[in-house]
Amino acid sequence: MKPGSLVLVPNALDLGAEATELTDVVPLGVIHRAAALAHWAVEDARSARAFLKRVAAITPLCLPLQELAIRELPKPRKGSREPVPAAEWQALLVPALAGHDIGLLSEAGLPAIADPGAALVEAAHRAAVPVLPLAGASSLLLALAASGLNGQSFAFVGYLPQEAGARLGRIRELEALSRRLGQTQLMIETPYRNAALLAALLGALAAPTRLSVSSGLSLPGGWTRSDTVADWRARPADLTDKVPAVFAILAS
Repeated sequence: MKPGSLVLVPNALDLGAEATELTDVVPLGVIHRAAALAHWAVEDARSARAFLKRVAAITPLCLPLQELAIRELPKPRKGSREPVPAAEWQALLVPALAGHDIGLLSEAGLPAIADPGAALVEAAHRAAVPVLPLAGASSLLLALAASGLNGQSFAFVGYLPQEAGARLGRIRELEALSRRLGQTQLMIETPYRNAALLAALLGALAAPTRLSVSSGLSLPGGWTRSDTVADWRARPADLTDKVPAVFAILAS
């Protein structure tokens, strides 16, 4: 039997904020494709159902919402550093192996980009299940595009350490790498730690290093500011603790 596909369905970027018009961020063709899927693997079932309700307001779902097969991605055991067993990822692909398409949905943005769904995509490739990415917004790429920093060479480094000493060391390591390679370094933080990360960056980076912060992209009032660290220190900015932000640095 020909397997179904793992369909990577982009979400809006408004998690935790006032909902925007879904069609402002997600193409209409993607919304129609999502409405046709009866099987889902999702980061969070509650937010996935909220997304599908927004889809249903635009185009009918293939089944009533309560009849859709929605399964959450497995998580590591609490207190364990062991990875999720491969068999748990493979189990999510059973509908695809039976010929059904499966939608993969993250809580925000593109699945598998800074998202645990990457492990399911890897499992799909191992199982010879076709992977079909659909076009949508990525906060990382939107922030990079808006930053004016080097878009030809860049790296996403995820979250920085929370412990002050380790965080300081990591910031200086990334700045040195950026200076040596001419490479933009992108990072994120949990929204309630946005201000702490900004303060750490301004305290650790050299004055000529360029720092860009993008907050709430695609949301009303979203903004990007790119300045040297010296200019940021001279004109501080407040960051909300409720809206996701993307930080980028480029050292000279």
